[in-house]
Amino acid sequence: MNIKPLGLRILTLPEEAETKTASGIIIPNSAQEKQQRAKVVAISKELENEENNELKVGDTILFGKYSGTELNIDNKDYLMLEKKDVLAIV
Repeated sequence: MNIKPLGLRILTLPEEAETKTASGIIIPNSAQEKQQRAKVVAISKELENEENNELKVGDTILFGKYSGTELNIDNKDYLMLEKKDVLAIV
């Protein structure tokens, strides 16, 4: 994959949603909550060159529940986020 985000954006790979509870109950797709955690896979040049940038490829981040644009690239689901959507680095 050779995608370079533009502006102050990052491309992330969201973590898989939980399919089972701790007690072993299977959660159906319709009841699963949208994941709010992802791994950074690409960062725009503008963001790399920004003075106060703390984000880098490989970081695990937390983001807002309704943030970003979902993309399907090479049969993988990615999420394009703006810097302002990132809440924390884990």
